Amino acid sequence: MSESTKDIQVLLVDDHRVVIEGFIARLDSEKGISVVGTASNGVEALEQAKLLNPDVVLMDISMPILNGLDATALFKQEHPDTKILMLTMHDNREYILEVMQCGASGYILKDVSAEEMVKAIETVHSGASYFCQSASKALFNTKEESPNGAVTKSALSRREITVLLLVTEGKSSKHIAQALDISVRTVETHRQNIKHKLDISSTAEMIAYAIQTGLIERIN
Repeated sequence: MSESTKDIQVLLVDDHRVVIEGFIARLDSEKGISVVGTASNGVEALEQAKLLNPDVVLMDISMPILNGLDATALFKQEHPDTKILMLTMHDNREYILEVMQCGASGYILKDVSAEEMVKAIETVHSGASYFCQSASKALFNTKEESPNGAVTKSALSRREITVLLLVTEGKSSKHIAQALDISVRTVETHRQNIKHKLDISSTAEMIAYAIQTGLIERIN
């Protein structure tokens, strides 16, 4: 099998065996996804990662010995190329922000469909971030809403929206400056203005905002 068609190697981490078995059942028949191992806590996950070198780790938050948040931080140090997709029952804003600060690439609830779980795995494996719908809503439920319940985008200028979209594509400030024919300092000013207007502090939150408001597409 060529490298380009190699299955995404997934490590499942959860302290409840029935949950692990449920995830395996969901992913077992999915093309392009291979569950290569399981672990019941963060310490086991790190040990398994040394042996298996997974592409993506589906990580629970609440676990004994070493929880998912601390394990994720260690993963980013010891296995920087491995993508962490957090799996949890919580759609609490503080949880989500803490997860992103630890270096996770995505956040989905345990009851998502097999289709969305696969989409999330493929998305974070590609280098992008993924938030399930309820996580996106939790991040921005304090923002001003329009009459139909959608988060408003009027706070951002047209140029700020353009910069935001380029950020979601993974472009650096230097590349954005070249694309828009402006200085890097101006790009940084736009980024800071976006964060200030949206009351957010990270690139992950900028991406989540773009998803929630429909600026970029996602699978529901």
